Amino acid sequence: MRSPRMWPGGPVLICAILVLAGCDGPQSVLAPGGEDAFVLANLFWFLLAGAVVLWCAMNGLMFYVTRINPRELSERGAQALILWGGIAFPTVVLAGLLFYALSIMPEQRAEGDGGLRVEVTGEQWWWRVAYWPEGADEPIISANEVRLPAGSRSEITLEADKVIHSFWVPSLGGKSDMIPGRTNRMSLAPTVPGLYRGQCAEYCGESHAKMAFTAEVLTPEDFAAWLDAEAGPAVPPDTALAREGRAAFFAEGCGACHAIRGTPAHGRVGPDLTHLASRATLAAGTLPMTGEALARWITAPESVKPGALMPGYDHLPPERIAAMAAYLEGLE
Repeated sequence: MRSPRMWPGGPVLICAILVLAGCDGPQSVLAPGGEDAFVLANLFWFLLAGAVVLWCAMNGLMFYVTRINPRELSERGAQALILWGGIAFPTVVLAGLLFYALSIMPEQRAEGDGGLRVEVTGEQWWWRVAYWPEGADEPIISANEVRLPAGSRSEITLEADKVIHSFWVPSLGGKSDMIPGRTNRMSLAPTVPGLYRGQCAEYCGESHAKMAFTAEVLTPEDFAAWLDAEAGPAVPPDTALAREGRAAFFAEGCGACHAIRGTPAHGRVGPDLTHLASRATLAAGTLPMTGEALARWITAPESVKPGALMPGYDHLPPERIAAMAAYLEGLE
């Protein structure tokens, strides 16, 4: 028996294993966590199988006529080969693949079940998110993350402020564009609780690559508890440093751009910060949610995200910035 090193197919097998290993993770089409993503993953494997059949058939035919039975073809044989091998067979296979792909499109445009509607607006370069539970008179505002209940289909309405974006959580479903002046609709039916990663899939400017978001799927009970907590006001600071940071936050005019429920901050220019520290990331998936990252963002946001509209506060003493970070870190 040959050793794996001497086996000619060894490198191919190793490459295949490495490729398939990269198909897992929180942002993979081939690691579905919802009904829509399962359909798209099946479509991928179906199309891949069709491509393999075509590749094997055409290359097998070429190998046969050039290596196994190389001979001159008659004019009639050449015409038959072109007609059946080059036209009829690919047409039948491609038509079957197209029919299957088109047949699943209505499922990708299914309406929500009416229990929850989530409004997502693409900003430069972050996500404004508003939750509308069934029967709600006003939305519950958040930013840079989307949380959904497992086991139900939630409607997602998509808008954009200035430029085109594209909303995409590969492990939960397909992508949909967000166009200024227009409201697009899609729905997602997640089935597997967990953390997933979303991304803007349409080039939208210099920080397009840093416009991500966290999508978390919760059990219905956990989602109801989270939504109830998310609707509440911000938790008041309970340390001297955080109270100092709160005073600095308002003294520096941050409340003119950001909203924090239960405080005088009612700005709508930037993300809502009411429960900022409960989010998995900072600056739309760019930084971890830590005190150090908050201080870095407050000091020089454009060094983290080029083109960010938030002004930097590098003119402030580090102690004042640390106090503001402590206050924001307590907003859970």
